[in-house]
Amino acid sequence: MNSQKVWFVTGASKGLGLQLTKKLLTRGYKVAATSRTVGQLKKAVNHESDDFLPLSMDLEDEQSIQRALTQTIEQLGGLDVIVNNAGYGLAGSLEELTDAETRQNFDVNVFGTLNVIRQAMPYLRKQQAGHIFNISSIGGLVGDFPGFGVYCGTKFALAGITEALAADVRAFGIKVTGVFPGYFRTNFLSTGSLITPNNEIEAYREVRASQQQHQHQINGHQQGDPDKAAEVLIHMAEEAEPPLHLFLGQDAYELAKNKLTALKEELEQWKEFTVSTSFEAVV
Repeated sequence: MNSQKVWFVTGASKGLGLQLTKKLLTRGYKVAATSRTVGQLKKAVNHESDDFLPLSMDLEDEQSIQRALTQTIEQLGGLDVIVNNAGYGLAGSLEELTDAETRQNFDVNVFGTLNVIRQAMPYLRKQQAGHIFNISSIGGLVGDFPGFGVYCGTKFALAGITEALAADVRAFGIKVTGVFPGYFRTNFLSTGSLITPNNEIEAYREVRASQQQHQHQINGHQQGDPDKAAEVLIHMAEEAEPPLHLFLGQDAYELAKNKLTALKEELEQWKEFTVSTSFEAVV
């Protein structure tokens, strides 16, 4: 374990980001942790040392991100592992959610991550090393959740961006891992982390049922332990050849396995039509 590595964790005032930050500090790592509200972040982490750098950062402001990264490098001595964890859930059917509600979810979950990557890459390229974790979701592989189309869209986008990023930066010795958690017992499904539509449409009964299930039945009873998830991320940062896709949770494993099986079956079922579109049909 190389505890000299400097970690940069976004969305660190709650959820997986908070748990990861606290565990890293107990292991002796240097951690720059960001949140929109630095006071809330300091209170949540409750740690005073030269190894902890709490930062106020706006994911939608590239200058704010650049300042945070510059402070990290100057005060902690480097930048080795980036965890793009910040984001929020959005429930509602595609018809219900306005353009503004939808774009805001993409601005934070997708463009916020892109902004961090864009600002960090010059430094990582120069040192020819680093590891970027992009926290997607099992909803970035499986979209079969009524009322979560936009949120899943942000996480599918992040999954594709992660794969392409890995290809972009491989020559610079930079590792990239997309993380696909299932349901973990954090406050992700609580008010403030899961946003609901301003204008609900009564006809969407399945969407309302799914929304209620997530808010009142699943919330607080998730099987995933965020402390164990943090352990896995720390371990993966020490791997010489870490995975490009990392699924976390028994539920994530089962959902991913079922999706891949169904996709393979569907691919074979309609193969005749798929391959018939070439100029020279493949037998």
